Amino acid sequence: MFLSSTLFQETRGTGFFRVLAGKNAPFYVDVLDALDRESTDRPDGMAREEAILLIAEILEQLPGLEFDEDAELPAATPRERARQLLDYLIQCRWLEEPPRRDWRRTVHFDAHGATLMAALRKIAFPDAAVFTDKLIAVCAMLADEVELLNRPWQVVENSLSNVKEGLNELRAMQKSVQRLTRKQLDENTLKGNLALVFDDYSEQISHACYGELVRSRLPLRLPEAVRRIGTRLLDDAGAMAEMHTEVLRRNPSMSAETARAKVRNALDELASLLENVLPMADEIDRRTADFTRRSLSRFRYLQEVTGERRGEVRGFFETVNRLLSGKRLTHASVLTDLPGLRLPEARLPAGLDSLYAPPLRRPPVEQDAFEDAVDDDDRESGLRDMQRALRESLSVQRANTFVTALPGGKGARITSSELQLTDERGLSDLIALLLHAESSEARYRLDVDRTADESSPPAVDTLPGCMVERFAVIKK
Repeated sequence: MFLSSTLFQETRGTGFFRVLAGKNAPFYVDVLDALDRESTDRPDGMAREEAILLIAEILEQLPGLEFDEDAELPAATPRERARQLLDYLIQCRWLEEPPRRDWRRTVHFDAHGATLMAALRKIAFPDAAVFTDKLIAVCAMLADEVELLNRPWQVVENSLSNVKEGLNELRAMQKSVQRLTRKQLDENTLKGNLALVFDDYSEQISHACYGELVRSRLPLRLPEAVRRIGTRLLDDAGAMAEMHTEVLRRNPSMSAETARAKVRNALDELASLLENVLPMADEIDRRTADFTRRSLSRFRYLQEVTGERRGEVRGFFETVNRLLSGKRLTHASVLTDLPGLRLPEARLPAGLDSLYAPPLRRPPVEQDAFEDAVDDDDRESGLRDMQRALRESLSVQRANTFVTALPGGKGARITSSELQLTDERGLSDLIALLLHAESSEARYRLDVDRTADESSPPAVDTLPGCMVERFAVIKK
């Protein structure tokens, strides 16, 4: 049976979809959205007069509604037009008005209409693209020899579910990159151009999705997973018999031939879906590169057409070129007809480092030769200097020693406000503590409040000789 016959039989005609395809489609969508949201909190239905008032309010905000040819002619007042529009939506099966024994007339939103409105909202306001470990989990399950030996059919079912979800994530990623590319081409300001690249694209795609896709190394894992479907499942008589038995156990009325066909179709579908992952990932790479290229081109174009200061500088140098045509640059001091060049402020963009500074030439000095003879006092002095240098060095050992001296055992949590810094040595211990927090040899870890809430400014603790952002030391 075709999809169309079942679909139109369920919706009782094509009028259900006609409201979304005519010239009044934008107005119908807004009306249905408002009625659907209002009906969510009204399980017993909306009063007919309330629905008419809601439609009339939207009609006043969005004028210009024209009824379709098969609908009645529009009435004079917005309320009468809203009443006729309500009857039209009931006729198209978006709303239902069941008969009642009392005088009250209520309107219910159709269940199929609520399903379709949810799909339209998801299209209009798509979720942020994500890339999870679904495809990596499929590769891991197919590589697990114990699971394939004990539960091969469950592995196939879970793999099919995960690979379908993974492909949907890749499709969402493709659509997100395409959407950002379209927004980039429509952007007319440099600020919006840079915000799309460094805010929207960087947060939604580059860090959250594309970076995870690259780190997953799918081109190395997927071919091995497809190979194991053939060698470990399709060509293994024991695994096929086990899956066949499991399918028959779940479906006692199914024939043995049908069970074998179901198992084989599932394995073929799984292998086909896995083979489609890499071409889709390549398409994402292509669209990502296209977004980067178009963003750079758009940035250069906006610089050319929107920079007022750029135009003034260009006009200044065009005048200089015209006046000095065929002359030397040394004649520029006699120019008197130059346009006024307004500079908001004068500064060196890169500081004094942007200017050439000749190297300093020091007169050569004669180096004094070291004495060959070394006595015991020199050795003791050298050892003392070395010990002092080791004590004052900002090493991970110094940080661990400082943490060990703090009160509490393993798992103890000490906030930065509780640290006792009595002298310069304590300040050096604090610097070593912060410097080696991410080291693998550190016997502690730092917990910063800013990682939990990045929207609010971080709190600051005042310690002797310094101010630090609030943190906590947790002993390992």
